[in-house]
Amino acid sequence: MTTTPSRGRRRAPSRIERAAGKAAALQKPRVILAGLLLLALTSVMLLDGYLRAEVGGDQRVRTGASASEVPDDILDGGPILTFRGGQATTVSVPDKTIALTFDDGPNPTWTPEVLEILEKYDVPATFFLVGSMVSRYPDIVEDLVEQGNEVGIHTFTHVDLSYQSDARVDREMEQTQLALAGAAGVTTTLFRAPYSSETDAIDNYSWPVYQRLGEDGYTSVFVDTDSDDWKRPGVSNIIKWATPEDGKGASVLFHDAGGERSQTIAALPTYIKKMKAAGYTFTTISGVMQEENAAAREASGQQADGAVPGGEAEGATGGAGAAEGATGGAGAADGATGGAGAAEGATGGAGAAGGTVDRLQAAHREATGVTLYEGKALVAAVAVAEWTVPTLSVGLAVVGVAVMGRFGMMLVLARRHHRKRNRRRFSWGPDVTRPVSVIVPAYNEKECIANTLESLARSTHPIEIIIVDDGSTDGTSEISREAAGALGMTNVRVIRQENSGKPAALNNGVRNASHDIVVMMDGDTVFEPDTVRQLVQPFADPKVGAVAGNAKVGNRNTIIGAWQHIEYVMGFNLDRRMYDLLRCMPTIPGAIGAFRRDAVLEVGGMSEDTLAEDTDITIAMHRAGWNVVYQEHARAWTEAPGSLKQLWSQRYRWSYGTMQALWKHRKSLTDKGLSGRFGRVGMPLVVLFQIVTPVFAPLIDVFTAYSMIFIDFKAALLAWFAVLCVQLVCAAYAFRLDREKYRYLLMMPLQQLAYRQMMYLVLIHSCITALTGGRLRWQKLKRTGEVGTPAGVS
Repeated sequence: MTTTPSRGRRRAPSRIERAAGKAAALQKPRVILAGLLLLALTSVMLLDGYLRAEVGGDQRVRTGASASEVPDDILDGGPILTFRGGQATTVSVPDKTIALTFDDGPNPTWTPEVLEILEKYDVPATFFLVGSMVSRYPDIVEDLVEQGNEVGIHTFTHVDLSYQSDARVDREMEQTQLALAGAAGVTTTLFRAPYSSETDAIDNYSWPVYQRLGEDGYTSVFVDTDSDDWKRPGVSNIIKWATPEDGKGASVLFHDAGGERSQTIAALPTYIKKMKAAGYTFTTISGVMQEENAAAREASGQQADGAVPGGEAEGATGGAGAAEGATGGAGAADGATGGAGAAEGATGGAGAAGGTVDRLQAAHREATGVTLYEGKALVAAVAVAEWTVPTLSVGLAVVGVAVMGRFGMMLVLARRHHRKRNRRRFSWGPDVTRPVSVIVPAYNEKECIANTLESLARSTHPIEIIIVDDGSTDGTSEISREAAGALGMTNVRVIRQENSGKPAALNNGVRNASHDIVVMMDGDTVFEPDTVRQLVQPFADPKVGAVAGNAKVGNRNTIIGAWQHIEYVMGFNLDRRMYDLLRCMPTIPGAIGAFRRDAVLEVGGMSEDTLAEDTDITIAMHRAGWNVVYQEHARAWTEAPGSLKQLWSQRYRWSYGTMQALWKHRKSLTDKGLSGRFGRVGMPLVVLFQIVTPVFAPLIDVFTAYSMIFIDFKAALLAWFAVLCVQLVCAAYAFRLDREKYRYLLMMPLQQLAYRQMMYLVLIHSCITALTGGRLRWQKLKRTGEVGTPAGVS
């Protein structure tokens, strides 16, 4: 007869399991938040870099190209190119008329000075603006339009469009239209290509671009007379070169940005007065078109009706200069952003009350609807980037100084520490030879515990071993007893307890210890034969309450292991030498540390208040008035995390636990004695070097990438290598002090590119967890037991 076993009642989760479940549920939103913050920072940096693309002098990028496909009447025509009814035609500036134009602006220094001169002499001008500059300086553009000047597009990034795809051309135009809409509430039908000059410079590469833009309703504007002020030839030459010959009209080019323009500012008033004295009048490109249209209508017997550039505003009504209520614009393209400046239903006449089209600003279209709001959003985003990037630059400078300062401190103080502790006559006092208790907290350590006991069996110092099994489910206790029996160890006690966490296991071991000095180690760690003897010698000094040992990575033959090996030697051990000399050691590693038993009991034992119980107990010892020192010759070999996931979990717990411990003991800032020394020396150093600097250290890499992309690739790469060389020097010195093999330093460049970034993200994640009030439980890492004997020790 077959029976079905009863399923039984489901076991209720323990308190720790419930807490772990809640912590896990909270981590995903925090990871998402950290990712969003990183994405936002990256976006801001990319936007700022895109906006700050260099604007060069006005010169052709491509020279010597054929113009066989360009009609001769265009090459020999006037400086204004339109495509009325799909037919390419050019318009010349009437005699004794100057269409004053400025390229490459706006610029916060030079454009306001130009506007001041124009206003003083009552002269209008047409400004061909770079969209990226418009989005950075919207107030200048708004003033420019309100003053009665006209604006045209000079692309968004000052790029030669003849090189670009159709999609890039559209993007350059659309983005500039959005910038104009956000800055001044207008779009425009005027366009001047970067690096353009006279119409006879149109070639087979650029001609299709002008045709395509003409189909979209744009009027392309060229130059009759070029001042060449960008060359800074001197005021007299600028005036001379900008003067038309024989009373002819001209589209005259100046620059209000793109370089140092003091000569332009000096030449402009004299030039205006000279031309007015010669009987010239100044107008905008739309003014020229108005005059041309009026002349054409008079010649055909029609009355001028105020047509706008492009002449395709169907349904426009009203007399010249009125056209009240005119809607749409040349090539309005059903509201497509960037099509000759008009979103669907946009009304003409931006800049004039009641929708009246200003004759000199007839190319403008009032931006409405989606175009207006997208433009304002663009300007707002750029404002954020303009504020964020300089702020980050200041942060970069602070971080750079802090990083270099830390390297300097570590090198100087580590050298002093090494020389002090390795003098022939140095001694902690009388040799400590009395037995000590070694406490090994273990949770599911079946892979490692036998190796740990085997290393302790070779100890040259008398010890008792207390293994506290924290509710293991893998037979850790049985394996421990069997290993002890096999090794003939009669000094091993195994204590089992319900799963309560590592602090509780350590406290249980301290309570059951038979000796006044307790050594604490992890269940995945192995000691050298002389480790315990070296570790307890500082207790010859009655002021010493705790000793930090020298933790080494045993599984260093993998990439991840080698990276951690470099970090342990360079970061942790150099740091501990520095902190020891300053008498403010912040952490005794869980893998190897020794304490006076009475001192541990005095401070309340290992606390469960934080995830970094080792940092917590170390600071508590300082606050109780004990000295905490570093013993470099007491070496322990530990199994470091073997995967990125395990590494993230461990370092997340460390960094978050450190923050918890510092916050818990924040009152040490105002204490006296050793507690106050740690609070006013050690705590600021830990906050600066282990939290603030690493949190902002990614700025170095972000700005390096930013510089490589947007500024100077070679210089940025050399700067990165310079920083790497400094780190290599520090690491090499640390390896020398610890007598490590230098070959692992070959992994350091890759460590800087991958491992370090991960550590930064872990710390940022921890900061977000701390700021949002999250709590985590102690986490168990998967072990392999591969650290069987101390590396390099026979």
